[in-house]
Amino acid sequence: MDILKNIRVVLVEPIFGGNIGSVCRAINNNGITDLAIVAPRPETDWEDARKLACQAKEQFEAIKTFETLADAVADCTVVAGTSARTGFYRDTAYSPKEFAPIGLESAKDHKIALVFGREDKGLFNEELALCTHIIQIPSDALYTSLNLSHAVYVCCYEMYCAAGIFVPSEEKAEEASSDLRERMFEVWREMMVQTEFTHKQKLEHMMMGLRRIFTRGKLTVPDVKILMGLAKQSIWVADQWNKEKTANEHE
Repeated sequence: MDILKNIRVVLVEPIFGGNIGSVCRAINNNGITDLAIVAPRPETDWEDARKLACQAKEQFEAIKTFETLADAVADCTVVAGTSARTGFYRDTAYSPKEFAPIGLESAKDHKIALVFGREDKGLFNEELALCTHIIQIPSDALYTSLNLSHAVYVCCYEMYCAAGIFVPSEEKAEEASSDLRERMFEVWREMMVQTEFTHKQKLEHMMMGLRRIFTRGKLTVPDVKILMGLAKQSIWVADQWNKEKTANEHE
C-alpha cells in the first residue's frame, strides 16, 4: 500500500549489526520497506546483520545511508523520534498507538520518518530537535529500555494496524442452527446414559453443564457433526461392550 511506502525508518548510528538485520525483518513484517541508517559505524558487523535479516535479504540490500539525521529526514514532513527518557519537552511524548493516526494522515501524501537512536545513548537533544513529534513506548519501570528491533517493531506495528490493511481470516463454515444443536444434545444425552457417565437422576444437571460448555463460543455445522459423530461412536462402543458383557454372563 502506498501509504506504507511513505514511512521511512531511520536508525541513528546503530551499534550492533544483528539489530540492523532484525530491523529489516521487523519493518517488512509491517509492510514498510524504506530503511535508512545515519552514520554507519566502521566496525559494524554487516555479516551478522545479513544473517539476522533472514528472509528479508532484499530489504537488507536496499538500506540507504546518510551522513546526518538532517539529511535522512530532509524530504519528510512528520519526523517522530523515539525516546525512553522523560523530562522537559519529552513529557509531551505520544505512545506509538496515539502517534499512528497522526503519522498516517501526513503519509497519505508525504514522506514521514520514524527515528530510532543508538542502543546505548538513544537520540541526542540536537537530534530530537529535528523531530516534530516524540514517541515513548509504554514499558514497566522495572526496565524501560527496549531492544532496538523490538522498539522498531512496536512502532511499525501500530502504524500497520492503524492503516487498516490487515484482513483477519474469517470462519467460512456455516453456523449451526438451533435445531441442529438440539439434535446433537439429544445424541450426547443418550451417550452419557449408555456409557454410564452419569445416572439418570443427574442427567439433566449434566446436560445443563454440557450446554454451557458447548455454547460459550460459536458452533459451526462441521463442529456439531464432529461432536455428534463422537457421541454416536461412543454409543456404538458402549453397545458392543454391553453385548459382550451379556454374552459372558450367559456362558
